[in-house]
Amino acid sequence: MQTIMTIVGARPQFIKAAAVSRELRRRDGVREVLVHTGQHFDANMSDAIFSDLSLPSADLHLGISGGGHGEMTGRMLAALETAMLKVGPDWVLVYGDTNSTLAGALAAAKLHIPVAHVEAGLRSFNKRMPEEINRILTDHLSRLLFCPTETAIGNLRNEGVTSGVHHTGDVMYDVLLHNLEKAKSGRALDRLGLQAGCYSVATVHRAENTDDDSRLRKVLAYLQDCAREKPVIFPVHPRTRQALARAGCDTSGLRLTEPLGYLDMLQLMASSVAILTDSGGMQKEAYFLRKPCITLRDETEWPETAEAGWNKLWTEDHYRPRREISDFGTGTASGTICDLLQAAAVA
Repeated sequence: MQTIMTIVGARPQFIKAAAVSRELRRRDGVREVLVHTGQHFDANMSDAIFSDLSLPSADLHLGISGGGHGEMTGRMLAALETAMLKVGPDWVLVYGDTNSTLAGALAAAKLHIPVAHVEAGLRSFNKRMPEEINRILTDHLSRLLFCPTETAIGNLRNEGVTSGVHHTGDVMYDVLLHNLEKAKSGRALDRLGLQAGCYSVATVHRAENTDDDSRLRKVLAYLQDCAREKPVIFPVHPRTRQALARAGCDTSGLRLTEPLGYLDMLQLMASSVAILTDSGGMQKEAYFLRKPCITLRDETEWPETAEAGWNKLWTEDHYRPRREISDFGTGTASGTICDLLQAAAVA
């Protein structure tokens, strides 16, 4: 029996894990132990996502959140090491680029447990982003690196990482395809009093936008300019709400809501005319839904979406000519990942 410890802690990781965990748990000879670090603890950012995606309850919930990056990562590292010693996994599976990702990879590497990284190889080339540091370190600690695109494979090659690297496609596409029809039949638009095709959707949560008051005001001013043409619906991340209050930001002209569950957010995006975000995941989801996206940052770790004309930085005036992107796959990334994990166990 192969034991895989899956470590998640933040909303994007819950979404990605939903596809892979569903696939793992239907296979013989595999036992998954799901660990929730607690990094995202707000009900709308955690419990609602688990429910929407039928993600099984965590086997272990560490309840670790808050504090600075070093403090949070350190507490997670200690708790995850204890959990790994108790469970004795054959593999530790981590997702994305959060503090939970790095803590899981570090704890496993120090215990000589092989690490598998879903969404490996992404680079924004901005090391001021904590996510960029987490990505780089996790990739260099991993034995299996599951890359969503060929660009990601090239990034790893440029850093001398070639062993265990696989192009799998994108697991978020798997999740979206699995849930789109269910989301479209939801009641989110009715509850919010919205009509399809009559609004844009915005999200802001990255530290580069929320930790600098001046930058946050500029982002809000940009969204308010966009709202003069079409209403902008703005589900607000809990940390962003605190930042808005701290900076005394004027949010007039924007329609603020509480964070939405996965299915409600998917319906909201699918029925919008455009998406404005600093989220990496939403840049991809915008493309999956064929919605134009504006990235509220000075760079993107998903250059494919910009090169294909579906995404542009907020500092740019025009989109490039549009084309389709084949790298993200056909919705079978989770199966490929599970095949590779099982093959590695046999080897």
